[in-house]
Amino acid sequence: MKTKIAVANGDGIGPEIMKAVLRVFEANNVPLEYEFVEMGKSYFDAGHSTGMTTAAKETIENLGILFKGPMETPKGKGVKSINVTARKVWNTYANQRDFRTLKGVETVFSKAGIPINLTIIRENIEDTYGGIEHLLTYDVAVGRRIITRPGSAQVIRYAFEMAKRKGYTKLACAHKANIMKLTDGLFLETFLEIAKEYPEIQSSDIIVDDLCMKLVTQPQNFQAIVLTNLQGDIVSDLCAGLVGGLGFAPSANIGDNISIFEAVHGTAPDITGKGIANPTALMLSGILMLRYMGFTENAATIENALLYTLEQGVHTGDFGDKLKPSVDTSGFADAVISNLGMIPADGGVVAQANMQLKANAHHHTLTKNKLTVTKGIKEEMVGVDVFVEAGNLQPAELAALAKKRLTDNFDVVMISNRGTQVWPTGSIFTELVNEYRVRFEKKAGKEVSQKELLHIAAAFSEDVKVCSVEFLMKFGGKIGYTLAQGQ
Repeated sequence: MKTKIAVANGDGIGPEIMKAVLRVFEANNVPLEYEFVEMGKSYFDAGHSTGMTTAAKETIENLGILFKGPMETPKGKGVKSINVTARKVWNTYANQRDFRTLKGVETVFSKAGIPINLTIIRENIEDTYGGIEHLLTYDVAVGRRIITRPGSAQVIRYAFEMAKRKGYTKLACAHKANIMKLTDGLFLETFLEIAKEYPEIQSSDIIVDDLCMKLVTQPQNFQAIVLTNLQGDIVSDLCAGLVGGLGFAPSANIGDNISIFEAVHGTAPDITGKGIANPTALMLSGILMLRYMGFTENAATIENALLYTLEQGVHTGDFGDKLKPSVDTSGFADAVISNLGMIPADGGVVAQANMQLKANAHHHTLTKNKLTVTKGIKEEMVGVDVFVEAGNLQPAELAALAKKRLTDNFDVVMISNRGTQVWPTGSIFTELVNEYRVRFEKKAGKEVSQKELLHIAAAFSEDVKVCSVEFLMKFGGKIGYTLAQGQ
């Protein structure tokens, strides 16, 4: 019996490389049927603000698997990326990208005889990819960076399970918790807690800038790395550069109900229609999909054929030995098909489920959205940060206005500008913009309510423009906010 999946050809070179990959699948008798769905730039242009039709959304949600080519999001039209939207809407919380040295793909490291075989697991839903941004003043833009404990736990646990399946002995957590102490700090804290459940895997953490330096100097020392969304996006592209580029970087977006397998390189409009695009990345992504769905024999056979083909020097025009004639997209697929059953010289891959095994593409329909909450944590309100526009005021003048709005329960404890304290102490060399943060904290022994905190902001708005308000909280006795630089 064949399993049906949703397929989106994509934009630009997408239809060409998708056709090539599906031809290879057909030649290997992969037990799949395809329902093609309408997504991408042409559907933005047709007025679908999400980049997909209603029918496409329903099909993907019914089938549970989407195999997609590269897609373009129109620039300057106020629409969100179709790629990010799809990942977030369907909660594909773990992005897995495998990077390894490929015979026939020459890099600095392959020339030096340094083998690379590492996996990046990137949180795929949260972080700055929420796209929640506001102009607080004409000169000041802010974006919310959302990191949650449940979201972090989902992707970190997936990373440990992936490491076990692949036989890895090491997993690193990359972060910037030395600067972003609450957001990256929460991600790292969650990693350290879950690591206790996997004593067989050597866990470690590394600051992300240090990681980038080490990846370009000694990538062979890493097996698997888990990161937050934005940092993971950057590092995964860096790793693609280590093994030959995005044309050799497969991508899987894993969720509990829906998963997406895609090529993450661009749509290459300069070569669209010429039939010369490299289908390797999409083919590798399709192999991940087959392994995920339980078709491990097909996955191993096709992967071995692809590795053998590359090893023989077959190449499209974007890589390989320039002294040897290149093949077009169709010719590359023909070469892989002719090599089905062949084993590369360095040894072939075996039929094993080194991805999260999903026996079929169907999933259970949820009756309502899943909500995850950590319970039993004592919460306490201790103050409020009021963000204001006050470009014509010096810090001391703003402090005087803030003190006018105090009740007996509060003190004004700090004013910052771009995160740096400028009152009660500061430096005249700190350059200012027209947006300040004024921190009101409750006095020792006082109890305050949300209504009182909002009242302070409302009263303060009679003197200055209030742009935003954030409550200061303690959770389990620990403060849930950061100090200003210099505080």
